[in-house]
Amino acid sequence: MISEIELLENNKIYIAGSIASAPVFNHQIYGESFYNIIVEVQRLSKQTDMVPVLISSHLLDIDLLKPDTLIEINGQVRSYNNIDKNEKKRLVVNVFAREARILQTLEGIESFNSVFFDSFICKEPNFRITPFGREICDLLIAVNRAYKKSDYIPCICWGRNARYCENMKVGTRLRIWGRFQSREYEKKDHYGNIVTKTAYEVSVIKLEKVEENK
Repeated sequence: MISEIELLENNKIYIAGSIASAPVFNHQIYGESFYNIIVEVQRLSKQTDMVPVLISSHLLDIDLLKPDTLIEINGQVRSYNNIDKNEKKRLVVNVFAREARILQTLEGIESFNSVFFDSFICKEPNFRITPFGREICDLLIAVNRAYKKSDYIPCICWGRNARYCENMKVGTRLRIWGRFQSREYEKKDHYGNIVTKTAYEVSVIKLEKVEENK
């Protein structure tokens, strides 16, 4: 039996950045209201990731969550299936805030975006080489949650990490360190129009295979 503490430790994310848009009400449960915000997080390359966050009004006064406000968040990466009007399932990934704090500055923060998972591969890895010769491997991992639930999180590996996990089997246990990233792509809708969408995934920086005890 996995303890509640272990379930909190197997899925951790820290982000720090500026709020990109005003909070939008999501839902209320047992008198606790939850809101969606987007946090703009800068990479070392000066590119930015637009990170979707679900935050409770119990953590911070929602009136403080104004655009351009600096914020840091500790939480977990969560996922759920969203069914559209055509009854197609779409995996939605976001950050569930467990702790949040308004900041005056980002100075002194070593990493604005860090993720850790203790997870299991739940889909056969997809290894490929881009036209520019980059080695990439897509992983879909499952991270256990309380009440026998799991979060399914897309990850992308590069170079040596991609080759390392290319032939791993479904069920392999992995510890993963990386960062949460956003990526825009174009897709045709059912009318044939080209629309721009945003994908969310974890870019893997380090991973290690966990050998299970027999």
